[in-house]
Amino acid sequence: MTVISGIPTRPNPAVFTLTPDDTARIDAAARALCGTLPEVDDPRWVAAARSAWEELPAPLRRTAREFRRHSGASGALLVRGLPVDAATLPPTPNVKGSVQRGVSVPAAVLLMTACGLGDPAAFRAEKSGALVQDVVPVPGQETFQGNAGSVALMMHNENAFHEHRPDHVMLLCLRADHESEAGLRTAGIREALPLLPPAVVEALSSPEFSTQPPPSFGAGDEATPAHPVLFGDPQDPDIRVDFAATTGLSPRAEDALRTLEKALDDVSYTHRLAAGDLAIVDNRVTLHGRTAFTPRYDGNDRWLQRTFVMTDLRRSRGFRPQDGYILTR
Repeated sequence: MTVISGIPTRPNPAVFTLTPDDTARIDAAARALCGTLPEVDDPRWVAAARSAWEELPAPLRRTAREFRRHSGASGALLVRGLPVDAATLPPTPNVKGSVQRGVSVPAAVLLMTACGLGDPAAFRAEKSGALVQDVVPVPGQETFQGNAGSVALMMHNENAFHEHRPDHVMLLCLRADHESEAGLRTAGIREALPLLPPAVVEALSSPEFSTQPPPSFGAGDEATPAHPVLFGDPQDPDIRVDFAATTGLSPRAEDALRTLEKALDDVSYTHRLAAGDLAIVDNRVTLHGRTAFTPRYDGNDRWLQRTFVMTDLRRSRGFRPQDGYILTR
């Protein structure tokens, strides 16, 4: 283990590297998909992406299927070698709320993979409900605890406040930051649970916590009803927490949060993403965050694209008009 900026890091726990032939096959499928319709958010394009997924290399499809069934001890998977040509990319966007509406090879890769894991989904209140969202530094937002910032991003489950949180978060690297300082951090409850005393687990399993919506939703002071942080099977619990937005409603709950944060730090991994790397995080059991980095705002800053996945889209049917992919509340 090494320590970077006071944060313990470990090597990537699960890595799947594509062969050059498989990369070329994925690139061809993505380009064919881009020739069908002009809009990423068009349900017909999503349907085409679902069909195209079946044409992708069997090793990738098998790896995604196995990860969906059980995401392993770390709850994170890094796929390397996807078709992203950083040299042909446009300048990195640097405006708040940037998204990918037009078709592109990276967007096709994300949507095809999302359909292999479940279904893509987005939230109308965040990034205007785009299925493919830019994660880029924005001038003036450096200290923002969200995807537009560049300070250390605290560990969190994506949209921990929401009843229908994504099951998986996918982050595809289009361009690394200049100094390769930025690291995606992940930490899973499966590895942290043995480090927690029984009294802490008991507190975390009680409905003594409240979580505010993240600033990216543009929400006010509204918070969730009281909820537990750990729930489900006591031997393999799910986790629901955002250390920037979750508060304990009792002294023991606050103490338990601090103990949990330390345990997760102790088992965390740091992933240095390069162009063509796709990180898939099981949002049910694993948190993610980011180390700090220094943007230059010169068109070559760090650029990730993000898509959320739900493995059972039906659960959120009442939130999605016309059975679409966008949750409106």
